[in-house]
Amino acid sequence: MYVLIGGAGLYGVSLAQQLINLGHTVAMVEIDANACRYAREQLGVMAFEGSAVSTEILLEAGIRKADAVAAVLREDPLNLAMATLAKYYGVRQIVVRMRHRDFAQPYRIAGATTVISAVDLAVSTMANAIEYPQVESMMHFEQGQIEVVKLSIPDSCSIVGRSVAQIAQDREFPNDSLIIGYQHHLHDNLVIPNGNTILEPGSTILVVTKAGSIRQLIDFMGEGDEVRMNQGDRPSLAETVIPNRYSNGLAL
Repeated sequence: MYVLIGGAGLYGVSLAQQLINLGHTVAMVEIDANACRYAREQLGVMAFEGSAVSTEILLEAGIRKADAVAAVLREDPLNLAMATLAKYYGVRQIVVRMRHRDFAQPYRIAGATTVISAVDLAVSTMANAIEYPQVESMMHFEQGQIEVVKLSIPDSCSIVGRSVAQIAQDREFPNDSLIIGYQHHLHDNLVIPNGNTILEPGSTILVVTKAGSIRQLIDFMGEGDEVRMNQGDRPSLAETVIPNRYSNGLAL
């Protein structure tokens, strides 16, 4: 995919790096000359110096051929303008970062297909850390109704040595939960388990569950703080919600 990112601050650079790792072609538009130079030299991406809401710059950056646009500029009005232009030029996938919730509906009207609230992500992560100290990360779906958690299985965990089918049939296991992924060791590929899959110590599982069942799931796993949610190798977007300047000088 050809992805055009508006904004080469910390969010933009981090997103670009992850997209490159996934094999996509990335171009960036940034008004700050130093940020453009950083993107070119450190990431090797095409970086166009200028306003991300300038039609001239966007056309030069190839917005007409873009498969997706990500607007991660410093202000909502700028992101809104970029989303509007992306829609005008026929981009099908338009992702925007929202700072203030008042812009949620305007973003949708402008044509944004995905609106990500940095504040909501940070608040949700903090609330979960307080409510569920065993949990380090979650993925939220359907406005937080569905959660997907990645869970490491310590040696003393109560489900060690049991099959997925046995666990599913256990009365203490939440009825609205399902084990959907299994990783035997840290460096193994994640696979879809079947009922005969035996959970071994040191392995990792993915569980999809309802938000209201997380406490029951944690209690079922037992062993208190020994059961930890695994974040994997890459930080989530919520982890990048930090003060206005980063140590390398890139603005958010």
